[in-house]
Amino acid sequence: MNSETPAKPAQKPRFTDRFLDVVERVGNALPDPTTLFALSALAVIVLSGIAAQFDLSVAHPTTGEVIEPVSLLSVEGLHRILTGLVTNFTGFAPLGTVLVALIGIGVAEVSGLIGAVMRMLVLKSPRALLTPVVVFCGVLSNAASEVGYVLLVPLAALIFKAAGRHPVLGLAAAFAGVSGGYSANFVLGTIDPLLAGLSQEAAQIIDPAYVVSPAANYYFMFVSTFLITALGWWVTEKLVAPRLAASGAVEVDGEGGDADEAIKPLAPAEKRGLLFASVAFAVMTGLLLWGLLPADGFLRDPETGGVLHSPFLKGIVAIIFFYGVGLGTAYGVGAGTVRSDRDVIKGMSDQMSTLGGYLVLVFFAAQFVAFFNWTNLGLIFAVEGAQVLKSAGLHQVPLLLTFILLSAVINLVMGSASAKWALMAPVFIPMFMLLGYPPELIQIAYRVGDSVTNVISPMMSYFALIIAFVQRYVSKAGIGTLVSLMLPYSITFLIGWSIMFVIWLMMGWPVGPGVPATLAVPGAAGG
Repeated sequence: MNSETPAKPAQKPRFTDRFLDVVERVGNALPDPTTLFALSALAVIVLSGIAAQFDLSVAHPTTGEVIEPVSLLSVEGLHRILTGLVTNFTGFAPLGTVLVALIGIGVAEVSGLIGAVMRMLVLKSPRALLTPVVVFCGVLSNAASEVGYVLLVPLAALIFKAAGRHPVLGLAAAFAGVSGGYSANFVLGTIDPLLAGLSQEAAQIIDPAYVVSPAANYYFMFVSTFLITALGWWVTEKLVAPRLAASGAVEVDGEGGDADEAIKPLAPAEKRGLLFASVAFAVMTGLLLWGLLPADGFLRDPETGGVLHSPFLKGIVAIIFFYGVGLGTAYGVGAGTVRSDRDVIKGMSDQMSTLGGYLVLVFFAAQFVAFFNWTNLGLIFAVEGAQVLKSAGLHQVPLLLTFILLSAVINLVMGSASAKWALMAPVFIPMFMLLGYPPELIQIAYRVGDSVTNVISPMMSYFALIIAFVQRYVSKAGIGTLVSLMLPYSITFLIGWSIMFVIWLMMGWPVGPGVPATLAVPGAAGG
């Protein structure tokens, strides 16, 4: 096998391999991710003190309020750090989500359910469709993003491992779909009404009666699902897989064992366990549908009767927990791997014990993100970048493509999609409306840019978790490993999605139901 590997990289474009290798080496030359986040937090403190000594303030685009850098290199800053250190950690958004979901998943894993399902999928699914199915599922899962990050990404690694392929390859494909394809989907997610509300407020600066629907981007999102699946499939097989297989590429040294053992036919006990789990799944899903399908279902929004803001979507992590415990226990009873409540508790405990490194990393990552927000440095960077773009004098396609690129760059320093849009929408939506572009179009341009760099942004909330998943298989993996792994996806998605956006723009198609192709507003240059 080793004698064959040198021949493969020779057929690869030397520039591509060398570039990604440099990215990986440079990235991995950095300190451990935990140390890096700690040093970055200290750097923000120092930088805030320097910034406060100079006139780096900007005006808020909506209120006109002066945004000034806040120094943490002061007595007041010290007090805030001391009093906020614990709450920064406990209030870090992904922390509770990850812990609760993985407690439930731990039962399913220890009982043997996940392993049995993986082997069944490998044995019964065409190998050629494994990659596109994983990417596609990743895209669909981003409607409730926690599901994709917490469940699908590690699951895809196990599926690829069971199929005899590099587990990190499956992890990368799933991560690309979940995070890189964040604005592609067949269904509306919780982010859609949030962004629409912000866009509506910004649009009403020009037109007080303008309404932006939560489904404002649905047409574009729907078609984008197929685009991201196809691009993710191509990148995985044509760019990432050959590099992982090449000499000197990432090698499994963690849980990478003999994949042949993982694809043995299911034993009778395992089949019985899957039957029990199937019954449990049917019962739990029936209860779920009972609460969702009727207009007055108990899982719908009690005020509006809708699903978008329902307890179902808000409690999706809790549902994952119950499914994990319920299906894992049912499988274990059928397969004989769960004989008492102690086996269930052991599954929960074992899964939690694997998160020690992640918890330490998250502690320092949470401090860095909090300090960055406290100092207003992220806001200042975003506003200054927006002003540069606004004053560039570009029009139509170049302007919108530049806006996509700006959104992609800002996403590298600000993690929250809604926070960035709350700042950017009041600047760009009125400007673009006066040029004849509807707010819904500008919103989708922002979402494209915001999505494509998720997979390479350390500011993305789940970035640390993904590094931890990679380290299960590649113990020496660091930020450089993950960035070099995902960079081909980021670049390809940016190019492919931008081309689709330009075609959409030139054809004059609406990006969602009831969305006009152009606007005719007072002072519009393009309407």
